[in-house]
Amino acid sequence: MILLPPELRERLLANGRERSADHVPDVKFFNPFGQGVWLATELNPDGDILFGLADLGYPELGSFSLEELASIHLPFGMGIERDILFQTDVSISVWAEVARQAGSIRGAERLLYARHRSDDAHNRNSVDTQNRKA
Repeated sequence: MILLPPELRERLLANGRERSADHVPDVKFFNPFGQGVWLATELNPDGDILFGLADLGYPELGSFSLEELASIHLPFGMGIERDILFQTDVSISVWAEVARQAGSIRGAERLLYARHRSDDAHNRNSVDTQNRKA
């Protein structure tokens, strides 16, 4: 699997040119066999150093190497994977705060997606109520 396809690379490079912004993560990498999740928001012009939220036992904001992620060899000939279904509209600062509260990025995912589903259900109910009143 290509960890960082060209379209994601371009988005991360563009975000890297706006370092002061609170970007939304564009990509999630994970260890399919255990601990290790990374959310990336920016890529340095060198094409290797990413910025985002890393969780190897405790979530923290910082930089990590794409080359190092790609060099990790796991059992059965596998390596670090990119979550091709990952989508979010939550900024990296919110991810970091929720991950710290939950103790992990995976815990934060459960909380944020549950909150999103709850908000969707509330919005649907509000629209239904308004439609019935009309």
